[in-house]
Amino acid sequence: MSKRDFYDVLGVSKDADEKTLKAAYRKLAMANHPDRNQGDAAAEERFREASEAYEVLKDPQKRAAYDRMGHAAFEQSAGGFGGGGFGGGGFADIFDQMFSEFSGGAGSGRQRNSGGNDLRYDMTVSLEDAFTGLQEDISITVPASCDRCSGSGAADGAKPSTCGTCGGSGRVRAQQGFFAVERTCHACQGMGQIISDPCRNCGGEGRVQRNKTLSVSIPAGVDTGTRIRLSGKGEAGVRGGPAGDLYIFVTVSPHPIFTRDGNNLYTKIPVPMTVAALGDKIEVPTIEGKLARLSIEAGTQSGRQFRMRGKGMPALRRGTVGDQIVEVQVETPTNLSKKQKDLLQSFAEAGNASPESDSFIERVKRIWADN
Repeated sequence: MSKRDFYDVLGVSKDADEKTLKAAYRKLAMANHPDRNQGDAAAEERFREASEAYEVLKDPQKRAAYDRMGHAAFEQSAGGFGGGGFGGGGFADIFDQMFSEFSGGAGSGRQRNSGGNDLRYDMTVSLEDAFTGLQEDISITVPASCDRCSGSGAADGAKPSTCGTCGGSGRVRAQQGFFAVERTCHACQGMGQIISDPCRNCGGEGRVQRNKTLSVSIPAGVDTGTRIRLSGKGEAGVRGGPAGDLYIFVTVSPHPIFTRDGNNLYTKIPVPMTVAALGDKIEVPTIEGKLARLSIEAGTQSGRQFRMRGKGMPALRRGTVGDQIVEVQVETPTNLSKKQKDLLQSFAEAGNASPESDSFIERVKRIWADN
């Protein structure tokens, strides 16, 4: 069976530029890739044809030879490029180029220093501290840069050498059929360098465990779940790699008086029956640690809420402040003296001052009567 014209295989004209060739090949390769068409012999053949055509036409010298002599330029008897045009890597080279474009040129031969991991530190603060903010020192044990080798991992005077297995890229490629699979270099663990004389203090890693004390600034308005990032305060990188970050996760502990909802604070205040009935001013505790005066209107019922504006929590980094919501709980007198009982009895006999309770009983009686 004669081979199809390479330009026809890719569906391009003979004057197609490199960009057009690449786009045409990429479209065909993705559509007919064996992994996406398992068991489809026709798709596999189209994939092979497209790869062979692109391997030749992408190379200016091979393309010129093909334009002059056609397929004969690559037959073994013609000398030329040999092997049907797949010399020098074939499919693997094509996909290596594509994947290199997508990954930003990975495997460029630069040393790959492994960055340190990010760390988490859980901090619990009181509601008062969340209101005012605080500066607090914390102690953590983290991998830190080795002082003896300055983080290089090499003993005094020694220098790391380029890994001969991967050429300093930290990655090695293994041919598997049409494809090249890239893996971390086993000889240097992806570092790109070999240390023949490692530092005795850190064992060649370039970092050691160390206790560190850090000053952490907790801003006013934090709430449970607030995360504070300390850049570069996490694990030190391996052999001079960049350090990770430290994240402070804040938990605000429950308060015995206040309940928080966003930036508002809620509190329940017991109020004497006489104050609720006659009205008066009462003192209410605030998160500032002070007492504020609150006017209670005459006839206030239990459960009524009063809003004290600007007495809540500050909004984190926004400059606004929430409110304090005070819920009144009317207190029924207990342990009455004889005089107090007599006064209450006289009060009850003087007339009905609780119309809601009487009207409730009347409503119940009407419901029973209707049924």
